[in-house]
Amino acid sequence: MRLHDLKPAEGARRGIKRVGRGIGSGTGKTSGRGHKGQKARSGGGVRPGFEGGQMPLARRLPKRGFTNIFKKDYAIVNISSLDKLFEDGTTVTPELLIEKGLIKKTKDGVKILGTGEINKKLIVKANKFSQTAVEKIEAVGGKAEVI
Repeated sequence: MRLHDLKPAEGARRGIKRVGRGIGSGTGKTSGRGHKGQKARSGGGVRPGFEGGQMPLARRLPKRGFTNIFKKDYAIVNISSLDKLFEDGTTVTPELLIEKGLIKKTKDGVKILGTGEINKKLIVKANKFSQTAVEKIEAVGGKAEVI
């Protein structure tokens, strides 16, 4: 059997519903829309969530929380991944992190976190550092520079 031999099982695919093709078809005359009314008209029907004039569920429920428009969203990198990816003495910048595929984009900046271990002496340039990240980078002789 080859790819071009594949086809759906017998009776697995139903034919399309052809409306308005005579009384013998079962969907002639009104074409399955019944008689008159909003849903029978062209372009008729109600919008999603409409409950016939009753107060919709989305408006009945209480609102919760808010969105802080000043929130900063940082791209996060752990020092363990820096240790795996870079050679000793490398200057690590956000551009280099994107190039290596460690982050997709910088968002509002890059933050280095102290998860894992680091054994290489790196000069890391980022927008923010966690306290443990700075301690671990400097413990092996590296440098953490805030951009």
